[in-house]
Amino acid sequence: MSDDAPKSTLPYPPVHKDKKFVVLSDWDGTITTYDSNDYMTDNLGYGKDKRRQGNKDILSGKLTFRDAFREMLESVSANGHSFEECKQILKDNIKLDPGFRDFFKYCKAQDIPVIIVSSGMEPLIRAVISNLIGDDAKDIEIISNHVDIHADGTWSIKYRHPSSGYGHDKSQAILPYRQLDDPPLLFFFGDGVSDMSAAKHADVLFVKEKENGENDLAAYCTNEGIKHVLFDDFSTALPAVRSIVEGTKTAEDWFSAGRA
Repeated sequence: MSDDAPKSTLPYPPVHKDKKFVVLSDWDGTITTYDSNDYMTDNLGYGKDKRRQGNKDILSGKLTFRDAFREMLESVSANGHSFEECKQILKDNIKLDPGFRDFFKYCKAQDIPVIIVSSGMEPLIRAVISNLIGDDAKDIEIISNHVDIHADGTWSIKYRHPSSGYGHDKSQAILPYRQLDDPPLLFFFGDGVSDMSAAKHADVLFVKEKENGENDLAAYCTNEGIKHVLFDDFSTALPAVRSIVEGTKTAEDWFSAGRA
């Protein structure tokens, strides 16, 4: 970490040294088909319309992600939904990207670490991913925020980087790899406003395109001139990653193509 990096309230796992490739991925709406925090907010909190306005305000600079996201989650807790109730609701409703299981199997076979870098809360992510992929979930590291459960039963997000406008500045999970003498090639997968801080630091950025039109990360990358590759799901991303790992194509080939 650099001296000006935001102080983390939670420990980081060791950096994977001596790896040729590392995959880092957002969780909600990227590895899953629906963002679990959006699901809670839309169905248990203050609703979709206010949530979408919050995302637009983040993109325009009117709100920080940290503050808008906290308000989203507070609306769920304020409506009387306990953390354990939310955990079960998400286990019942959140689905895995249809191509992720095969993608993860390929990465394991190639000795490529897969790390979830999320603005969500680790207990929810761990519960849902264990429900979706079983024992394989233990092989996936999670770098995320946490949760504070209060004496009255309400709960609130515990940010990894409370001094950062992102709450969890995802770039801080990437930058330590840049300090290695022989850094790996870094793939990053994301979809939304929480991924903006990480977007420019990946070697190969994959941006998930959404049928519902909530393509906030794609809009940000286009506006900022950040090279990226659009993908529909991990079944389309896998051939692109495989071609780079196996040397049949380069990242620039895929940036030129624009889509996996």
